[in-house]
Order: sequence, then C-alpha cells, then structure tokens
Amino acid sequence: MASLTLSQVRKSYGNLEVIKGVDLDIQDGEFIVFVGPSGCGKSTLLRIIAGLEDITSGDLKIDDRLVNDVRPSDRGVAMVFQTYALYPHMSVRKNMAFGLMQAKKPRDEIDRRVNAAAKTLQIEAYLDRTPKALSGGQRQRVAIGRAIVREPDVFLFDEPLSNLDAALRVQTRLEIAKLHERLATTMIYVTHDQVEAMTLADRIVVLREGLIEQVGTPKELYDSPANEFVAGFIGSPKMNFFNALGDGEKLTLEAGGTLPSDQEGSVRVGIRPEDLIVVKTKPLLKATVDAIEYLGEATYLHLKTANDENLILKSNLDESYQAGAELKVGLTKAAKVHVFK
Repeated sequence: MASLTLSQVRKSYGNLEVIKGVDLDIQDGEFIVFVGPSGCGKSTLLRIIAGLEDITSGDLKIDDRLVNDVRPSDRGVAMVFQTYALYPHMSVRKNMAFGLMQAKKPRDEIDRRVNAAAKTLQIEAYLDRTPKALSGGQRQRVAIGRAIVREPDVFLFDEPLSNLDAALRVQTRLEIAKLHERLATTMIYVTHDQVEAMTLADRIVVLREGLIEQVGTPKELYDSPANEFVAGFIGSPKMNFFNALGDGEKLTLEAGGTLPSDQEGSVRVGIRPEDLIVVKTKPLLKATVDAIEYLGEATYLHLKTANDENLILKSNLDESYQAGAELKVGLTKAAKVHVFK
C-alpha cells in the first residue's frame, strides 16, 4: 500500500496545457475516483501517476519518494486499461504470468501469485482457456488479475468497465469494490460514469479543464457541492437550475415563486429532482409536462416553466400524468436549496 502526493502538477503538449496545477493528497489504502467531462484531464493525470506521461512541472511522490523521473516499472504501480490488452494466443495463466516472467521471477513464485489472484477473482476454472473463450467480464477480470500478480502498492484503473454491457458493468463494479476491501490497497479509478464514482469511491476528485473543482466523499459532493459545475455533474438526473434575484430577504425565481434567503443580486438556484413535488396549493412555480419517463420505482417528469426553463421532478407516487398537463410544483419537507453566485 502507498500514499500519493501531487504538488502543483502540470502537463503541457507544446503550448497546450492540459493539467494546470493539481494539488492532491491520497491516503494509504484509499479508493479515489477521478471524474469529469471528456477532455478534463482525468486520464492524463492517471497516466502521469503511472509514469506513462512526463510531468511538465511540479512533483509526484509515492510514499514520500519523489518519482518524477522513476520508470513506470519501478514505481510500484499496476494499471488496468479500458481495453483488456490480452495476448490472444496465450492462456489466461500465461497472460497473468507474462509480466512476472519478463521480470525473471522464480517459477514457484509466479505460480503462487497467479493462483492467489485467480482465487481472489474467481477465475480459477478459466486458467487454461484463451481469451476468445471468455466473456467480456471474464476478460476484464483476467486483466485485473494481471495487475494483482504484480502485488503493487497502487492500482490504477482507466475506465475499465466502459466496454462491458450494463449488467456486466454492475457485476464487475461490485467485484472491484470487494477486491479493494480484500486487498486494502490504494486504488485510483478514472471514469466518466458518476454512478461508478458514487458507489466505489472513498473520495471523488471532480476535474474540469485540467483543474480540480472539488474533492470529497460521495455524500459531501452530493449534499454540499462547491459550485454549479459540481452540482450539475454529480447526481442523476442532474440538478435543476433556476435564475433568481435576491434582495437580502428572499430570492425571486425567474420561473416564478420566491424562497427565503439573505442573498443579494443575481444568483443561480439549484434544486435536485427528488426535492420537488407536485402540490395542490401554495406552489413554488407552475410548469407543463413535456415528457414522462416511467422507471418502475419512480417516474421522472420533464417539465417546462412559464419562462421556458427545463426541470425534472422525480415522483415516487403512483399517479399518472399526461404530456401537456399543467402542474403546481413545490418543495418536499426535506428539500435542500443550493445557491450559487
């Protein structure tokens, strides 16, 4: 296991700066997830930690050891890529053992590590198969096993589930969570899928345009987003946003209605879909049903306000609605209203 420290890490390609001064401390044994939109720098940052990209400036330490110029193979890290990158002509056993064989480890040591990893990942029955005889989820477990046999201090995952179908994504995600619990090793995981981030992470690092917007537990990011970007990125369906004007006592929404607040001037008000409810009296605002998504345990109502703003309301009530219907929308008793400058 290992801790990591990134101090003002920057990465440029010519005049293009993609990582713009990242400071981050990762504790020994933590499961950290990097999230953000495409092009935000999350995979580049992971590759910097792996040693596959050079640092333009700043310092990267693993267990207080400066590793800026240390080769990837000497950093004590192992990486699982988006593509499985398995050798098609080799058995699962040989795929998992290949790196150790290249490092000239003793045969009995290789067998011990491969067998232990196969047991951990429940792929013992597949050791003599070739990759073409495996499902996508099994292949990904082999790729993870190839990393485990190295017994690294840090595991790096670069969107490892993106090639799997929905059911396999859920299953493999649970397996990765259990793997972290068993190994208690530092893991850094890159994904664009916030569900993966929320379910796996001890802490989430939200990136945008090469900078960290917020670091926190899934609950901290969901309940107390630092800014409108984080609020809109974390949560599915995403948070509703409204333009509003404050006078020091209340906020008046452009979409209609007021909320008590000591804010002054133009602000943005954020309310999550589950914090809105259809009411009969004293609405916050009125809206028209634009579309309906029925998901069994809940119904998502896509609404349009009088000033043509879009919002989503999550209803758990067994009520039917029709497109075009006019609804009165209020807040649940436990509603939390977020205000952003």
